[in-house]
Amino acid sequence: MRVACREGSHTIHDPPRDNEPTLLRGLGTMTAIAVVVGNVIGSGIFLKPGNIAAEAGSFPLIIGVWLFGGALCILGALCFAELATMLPQAGGIYVYLRQAYGPLIAFLFGWTELFFVRPASVGALSVAFAGSFLRMLDRPNAVTLQVTVSILLIILMTGINVAGVVWGGRVQLATTLIKVIFLLLIVLSPFVALPFLGWTVDAANYSSTVVPRQTSLSGQIGVVLLSVMWAYNGWHAVTPLSEEIHNPQRTIPISLLGGVGILIVLYVGANIAYHGVMSMEEMKLAGDHAAEQLLKRLAGRAGQLTMSAVIMCSTFGALNTDLLQAPRVTLAMGRDRTFFPVFARVHAGYRTPVIAIFLTSAMAICLIVAVNGAKLGVQSLNPESLTSPLLQRIVGSLADDSIFDLLTNFVIFAASVFYLLAVVALIILRVKHPEWERPYRTWGYPIVPILFIASYIWFLAQVYGSSPLESRTGLLFIAAGIPIYFGFRRRWLAA
Repeated sequence: MRVACREGSHTIHDPPRDNEPTLLRGLGTMTAIAVVVGNVIGSGIFLKPGNIAAEAGSFPLIIGVWLFGGALCILGALCFAELATMLPQAGGIYVYLRQAYGPLIAFLFGWTELFFVRPASVGALSVAFAGSFLRMLDRPNAVTLQVTVSILLIILMTGINVAGVVWGGRVQLATTLIKVIFLLLIVLSPFVALPFLGWTVDAANYSSTVVPRQTSLSGQIGVVLLSVMWAYNGWHAVTPLSEEIHNPQRTIPISLLGGVGILIVLYVGANIAYHGVMSMEEMKLAGDHAAEQLLKRLAGRAGQLTMSAVIMCSTFGALNTDLLQAPRVTLAMGRDRTFFPVFARVHAGYRTPVIAIFLTSAMAICLIVAVNGAKLGVQSLNPESLTSPLLQRIVGSLADDSIFDLLTNFVIFAASVFYLLAVVALIILRVKHPEWERPYRTWGYPIVPILFIASYIWFLAQVYGSSPLESRTGLLFIAAGIPIYFGFRRRWLAA
């Protein structure tokens, strides 16, 4: 049996027996950067800008929030680089929380990641892929078919990731190169295409406005930041793969900081391109399809079809990263015996946590079906007929928001709680274990982590007030893990 032991001040695990398979160190620097960039560039930069325009109402506010979101990711990357090089183990945030707070908080992260956050992310990405695929077929409103295509895609990606981390890494590198190239084309196309297509970037678009849905400035920023942070979500994705990365002490800081820097440039440039071609009102009306409308303006139907194909490729790559990182958290829980030890098993031939991958995929499929069922269930309800204001807002969200928007908003609130706790863990471990070896030390400590913590506390407070369905569901799901933890622990100790 594998047990945790102490070496110095780090919690480690007994080395595997000679006949016990281990994870394979098969990921280099370029692939690690591709994991960061490829996981983040999924659907957000293509599908969120139209809805962001409706929420914010003005370009200066929009571009300011995109820059602010990027700055938050840089602060987080600086902190996570120290944590990941100090504790280069499979599981990422799970490991950092375990060392700083003990097994309960770590379990709550793993529980939420396994049964809520990662399935919602996989579900949202697969739904986005299916939506673009059906749009290419001129069947954008075929909801049942969209759910079916989403499920089939998840099954396909499960097979790729079961086949091995090298295969998953190759898919990641290939899809990342494709979508970075096309995102660069989006950034440049309004300006490069001008002499040939007769379109002009209208500077008046940048000063156009619409009436925002949120009345207060803080509410506007909070709701827009929720969408922006979905677009940036996954900037830490390389950390759960630490045991499978060559020279993690050097590779992880480079991939985190380099990857986030690339993302900020691409995202800000894309927004400048969107708003240069379309007014704020046109962006609002475009909704989830601002990127497709941009290329349709510039290149007609062929441009729209090309953009749909790019979104499919982009979400495909991001979904692949989710299935690379999430099962490694479940594997770490199985190693610690805070969850079923079977999830710590690594396949002898594929060298991947096959059972953990299957579980993540199954939960994503269940969540897609459940959210679609909930939307169908409230179709006949009139929110105004309900007596509770909270129920009115929840039913309104289910009725008005797409499956994609509901799933992405669920992800960000719950995930952000643990991003916050992980950065607090950096400070705690500096105090508790100053003797631990730190190949990389956070630049600007303690100002950098304090800025990150303060910003995230404000962000979570804004989301809690403006998005009750997503925030309260996330907190309830996290809290539901507490009795599960103690029940499993009691059962395990008694065995």
